[in-house]
Amino acid sequence: MSANSSAGHPLLRHRDGHHARVTFEELLFDLVYVFAVTQLSHGLLHHLTLLGVVETLIMWFAVWLGWQYTCWVTNWFNPEMPRVRGLIFAIMFPALLMSASIPEAFGDRGLVFALAYVLIQVGRTAYIVLHLPSEHPLAPNFRRMLGWMVIAAAFWLTGAFLEGPWRIGLWLVAVLCEYVSPMFGFALPGLGRSRTSDWTIEGAHLAERCQLFVIVALGETLLASGAVLAETAHWGIPVLLGLLTTLLGTLAMWWLYFGTASKDAIHRVTVSGDPGRTGANFHYIHAILVAGIIATAVGNDLVMAHPDQHLTTAYVVTLVLGPMIFLFASLLYKREVYQVIAKSHLAGMVLLLALVPLAYATDLLMVGTLTTLVLLIVCFVEWRVVRRFRAKQAGAVIEH
Repeated sequence: MSANSSAGHPLLRHRDGHHARVTFEELLFDLVYVFAVTQLSHGLLHHLTLLGVVETLIMWFAVWLGWQYTCWVTNWFNPEMPRVRGLIFAIMFPALLMSASIPEAFGDRGLVFALAYVLIQVGRTAYIVLHLPSEHPLAPNFRRMLGWMVIAAAFWLTGAFLEGPWRIGLWLVAVLCEYVSPMFGFALPGLGRSRTSDWTIEGAHLAERCQLFVIVALGETLLASGAVLAETAHWGIPVLLGLLTTLLGTLAMWWLYFGTASKDAIHRVTVSGDPGRTGANFHYIHAILVAGIIATAVGNDLVMAHPDQHLTTAYVVTLVLGPMIFLFASLLYKREVYQVIAKSHLAGMVLLLALVPLAYATDLLMVGTLTTLVLLIVCFVEWRVVRRFRAKQAGAVIEH
């Protein structure tokens, strides 16, 4: 697809070489996903078992994919056009239904969850296919995408009528259909396959949308801590220390993401020789990164609610694995942005693993404090690395 493929269709964004701003329509749409993230973290908090983790992961990827595919649509199509705005607002209704049904998605409301999700994915994609002329460069891509959405829908809906392992298995296949198919260009017999080089995206807009979702997830960690504090009858020293610990942990994650690579990520996807592939990689990585933030929020809830309690294996895994997932995804993100491995993140993951034996001998507050301390150490090391890197860059500019 040529760089000028946006020309000739009134619904597409006008590309004039400037950064396409995130619109108010998109920000309003994101508010639904604040609710969805809250539902996921609260659901996992009350089902801290292996089965609960698997079910939460499936629902998380559904939530993320529904948001992600909409994000790509609003990258190409102008949300301020009435027909595109109407599409975004129409999607919000099934998105709310999907989010509200999350606690019972593997119970009595499985069909509601599946129907709402399918309506989002198939309905949005079909709407775009109907509005794009068949000869438009984007049309074949959306036809292939629609094919995969319909395939996934068959697994979502079939799984909704079954229970237990069958529902889990079929919904896992549905998630894989939607998550993996872009890696192969939505290849389908008779329809061919798309190339990432054909996806002429507005890179800065896409990177900013991912960053805004990270803010949504970090906001959930703060909301969760505040909610637990509000429900606690006695605000003793352990509870207040738990609040301080969880706040510092959230700030550490914010800095590791926004204080280092966020601006450079926008530049990276903008100047990429294959912005479609870079943008897709950003979405793959952010699905893992935000999952780490959600898991960390669950750990924060545990620390705030039971600071003096000794840890079970489920608690140990939750408190350690959340920050580990975040650091791993952050490592992948910085690898994509800078083409280097962030050694501080690897060291942080090792330190977190080293906390596991100690965790069984102490309480939730101490383990929460130690995991936060690890994140702060990684922040300090990263700050020194970034400061040296930017000083080196500034010196090179002066010499030039």
